[in-house]
Amino acid sequence: MKKIISLFLFMVMACGVYARTIDVVASYTGASHLDQAQVNATMALTLDTLVGFQARMSHERVFKDPVYSVALPVSLDIDMVRISLRPFYYFKNNSHEDAYQDASAFGVYGQLRMTLLENEVDGVYTHAYISAAAARQKGTVFYDESPDENRYYSQTAYMFGMSHVMYNAFYFEMAGTAFQYPDGISGVRGVRSILDQQSLANLQTLDVVHELPRYTVGARLTRMWQENGSSLYVGYRYGEFYNVEDEYSVMVGNSFPLGKGISADIAYNHVRTVHDHNKRDIFYIQLTASF
Repeated sequence: MKKIISLFLFMVMACGVYARTIDVVASYTGASHLDQAQVNATMALTLDTLVGFQARMSHERVFKDPVYSVALPVSLDIDMVRISLRPFYYFKNNSHEDAYQDASAFGVYGQLRMTLLENEVDGVYTHAYISAAAARQKGTVFYDESPDENRYYSQTAYMFGMSHVMYNAFYFEMAGTAFQYPDGISGVRGVRSILDQQSLANLQTLDVVHELPRYTVGARLTRMWQENGSSLYVGYRYGEFYNVEDEYSVMVGNSFPLGKGISADIAYNHVRTVHDHNKRDIFYIQLTASF
């Protein structure tokens, strides 16, 4: 963890020399099965270019040690198009059971976002985006009939979404994601992995997702008050999985300013399977400072 913090501070200071603005975000996510802390720094090098560094520590009860991961997001605006790229890496986690292989993961996420409508006078905007991501994880693959196997396992995710802003007061977004498994999914009932599927796509939840999704669909509605920089939002997601029951997620949150250049975001997320066999309540708080 000390190495991640040192790297984070070095990246902030190094890029801060050339940055026009810097946003630093610290967040905590808590639940009965999870404690997670994350720190992000985003630097605007030019009006069109953003670079950042993300570091996350996730302490889940099912793992012996906390899971550490880092990511390096970069985005570029070109006229009415934004291109984003985020490579990520999960550091090796030692298993506390001999039957399970030590786990790690790495991959990359990319998004192309296009402006379809821009009316600054009335505050009406429409965007469409497509994203693709790929990851390769090392862990233990569980099969229905064959013996469990310690190996590398790959997957990809493809997302399409649209968002619409009305009168700078209402924001609506909907998106769907499909997952593929190049190494095959037939007979696989699960993977003991540290990879969070949200590194591949926004699954509209605050939870860490290790299950193997087939697809997810979700939407979010936000009421914004730009005069004071606050908002209220509610989100919903339904997902079908290969190795667990299908589930849905409902999230509500409130973002608001605390002072000049400082804001907060507080959210609650309820996740449950369709037959109520697994219910989870997750809480989230985030602080953002802009320099």
